[in-house]
Amino acid sequence: MFPRSNEARSRAVAARCPVLALVVLVLAGALAGCGTEPRRLVYWASNQGASTAQDREILRAQLARFTRDTGIPVEVDVIPWNDLLNRILGAATSGTGPDVVDLGNTWSASLQATGAFVEFDEELLDRLGGRDRFLASSMSSAGMPGRPPASVPLYGLSYAVFYDKQRFREAGITRIPETWAEFLTVADRLTDGDRAGLTIPGASYTQNAHFAFLFGMQQGARFIDERGAAAFTSPQAVESVLRYVRLMSEQRVVRPDDAEVGSAPESVDDFTAGRAAMLIAQNSALPAIVDSGMPTEDVGVFPLPLPDPLPPGGSPARSHVGGSNVAVLRDGPRREQSLRLVEFLTSKRTQVELSRSYGSLPVVVDAYDDPEFSTGHAAVFGRLLAHESVPVPMIPDESRFETTVGGAVRDLFAGAALGERVGREQVRAELEQAQQQMRAAGGGG
Repeated sequence: MFPRSNEARSRAVAARCPVLALVVLVLAGALAGCGTEPRRLVYWASNQGASTAQDREILRAQLARFTRDTGIPVEVDVIPWNDLLNRILGAATSGTGPDVVDLGNTWSASLQATGAFVEFDEELLDRLGGRDRFLASSMSSAGMPGRPPASVPLYGLSYAVFYDKQRFREAGITRIPETWAEFLTVADRLTDGDRAGLTIPGASYTQNAHFAFLFGMQQGARFIDERGAAAFTSPQAVESVLRYVRLMSEQRVVRPDDAEVGSAPESVDDFTAGRAAMLIAQNSALPAIVDSGMPTEDVGVFPLPLPDPLPPGGSPARSHVGGSNVAVLRDGPRREQSLRLVEFLTSKRTQVELSRSYGSLPVVVDAYDDPEFSTGHAAVFGRLLAHESVPVPMIPDESRFETTVGGAVRDLFAGAALGERVGREQVRAELEQAQQQMRAAGGGG
């Protein structure tokens, strides 16, 4: 359990030893009278910017305003994505950790199942302006169905395709592709020697899992069946993963080097350096693109094209509901202060300023009064998030789905980069192994 507050410790001591308790209470009062600095609220933030150092700089400015308004000091630690889930799980099981934490919204149900987080019932949601103040799509990824959410949306994200307008002009491409077949044709025309048509982070298990899920929705596959069991090896699931890996293994519009690219910022580097003409990424990539020296007017964006026609049972989903949520540890000793921080982070002003800094989308409807989020690239991503995105299954084992399936896709990309054959048989074998790993770990039926 979490360390108890000084007040709680004092009450416990009083019950066991009244005399000693009196001494403790007097000392505690004396310390308070000496103006001891109140204990800091500990906040684990997710990495939203180009680096954790940039995140700390952005958040310090915002949190200084929070401290000035409330008198509550905050100690912020920005955790890289590759470490965040394990750190949160460690905190949830050990009882030692932060008061407030960011989390990937696809992990919401998994983390809620630990029972370590405050559930936002209607009374708590009312403190934040009510459930309807949040985007319905973002709120759909906040916890297990039928339960009060154990986190609330903080940053909104969706996937789309960034493209280099100059490269399009050089190749004589005058309109953006609207179907998957057109997209492949365009990517092939843009592939020239060492310059690829497209770049993706093939070693990122999270993005690999997102696209297995997304292409699966388009293909009519459901990686988790209606009983909550893993169903990774259906023909539709195999086809959806194969479609993603073929970009490197068969269509060759993605460089083999991408098999070692483990994060979106690394893909941004390839895009802005001219090594790739298109980049599949979330809206948060835009500030990094601009910081790399590529003018905003030279960067276009379009929704991810769909197969035409969609396979039987397919859904016209162009993104999953991406983003980060914020949660409060249930047994933390500073719950009220923690909830005040959540109120601050989801306020209209903070949402606008954080979204502006990170290139993310606000998750509260009143922030969209700002024209910055209803025009240009933000408008494209905003429409995708609100209307053409689907949530990943909100099940306790979702995080395990990401690590197993995302890892399988990573291994397939690694094989493709080495020139190994990647066909349906190889994909099915990798997914079968991932399914066994998930079941062996007690997940997915």
